[in-house]
Amino acid sequence: MLQEIGSHAMDIYDYLLSGIDPRIRMYPLMQSPVSMSVILLCYLFFVLYLGPRTMANRKPFQLKEAMITYNFALVALSIFIVYEFLMSGWLSTYTWRCDPVDTSDSPEALRMVRVAWLFWFSKIIELIDTIFFVLRKKDGQITFLHIFHHSFMPWTWWWGVAYAPGGMGSFHAMINCAVHIVMYFYYGLSAAGPRFQKFLWWKKYMTAIQLIQFVLVSLHATQYYFMDSCDYQFPVVIHLIWVYGTFFFVLFSNFWIQAYVKGKRLPKQDLKRSLNSSTAHANGKHSENGTSNGVGHAISNKSDSSPNENGSSLLSKMKKA
Repeated sequence: MLQEIGSHAMDIYDYLLSGIDPRIRMYPLMQSPVSMSVILLCYLFFVLYLGPRTMANRKPFQLKEAMITYNFALVALSIFIVYEFLMSGWLSTYTWRCDPVDTSDSPEALRMVRVAWLFWFSKIIELIDTIFFVLRKKDGQITFLHIFHHSFMPWTWWWGVAYAPGGMGSFHAMINCAVHIVMYFYYGLSAAGPRFQKFLWWKKYMTAIQLIQFVLVSLHATQYYFMDSCDYQFPVVIHLIWVYGTFFFVLFSNFWIQAYVKGKRLPKQDLKRSLNSSTAHANGKHSENGTSNGVGHAISNKSDSSPNENGSSLLSKMKKA
């Protein structure tokens, strides 16, 4: 019985492997899902158990220079990926509607395969986000949403890239990298220290940018359901993209309402001004240099030391889908 089940399981596994685009098999970690699954399992083991246990009796690492380098390196990588997506079809042969995967060996098609793999591999690099949290002992930022995004989604993206490196399913990848240019630029400035805080007045709009991303991705995928015919080869990819886009749009919309409509999670500068104003009013005098009876000073110190994802705590819990 067990031998029969195992045999059927291997048949299914071999069938799944046979569907991998032969042009992408030459790229690292693309021969089978085993290697990338091991990487993601090691990531989960480290960030959920080994890392926190190792750091329990240690002082947190600062890692300022490493974080600055990491964030701006991802800005450069994201710019390159967006450019490659555009040059591989989105600004040339694609219609922005029903675009099938070009399975030929033309230079443009092979360029799309390369950038599709590079997009997926960038998600492996981004696992370092959580490693920074662990080494800096910012366990409060390692939320379920963060772990889900950094583990399960790269696992599903591997299958999407393996089967469909290009076509209309690559739209969300291009948009995602465009958003990451802005996000990692913000995180890089934030990690650089308090002297750059004056350049981060646009924190609130980070969530708006994310919402726009999900709207664009979902709308693009929704086209598929209203077309008379579409020869895109992997409809399941479109279904998953639509589900992901809608799911994260709901989550980020709720975050926007809680933070900026109801004011339950105010950005730190707005929180500081709000509390200082309330304290000054209660005491019948204005605060001086942002302080009033020590309240503003305490809030300011807490805000300055409050970390964000790679420098931004408010946004890190809702980071990047």
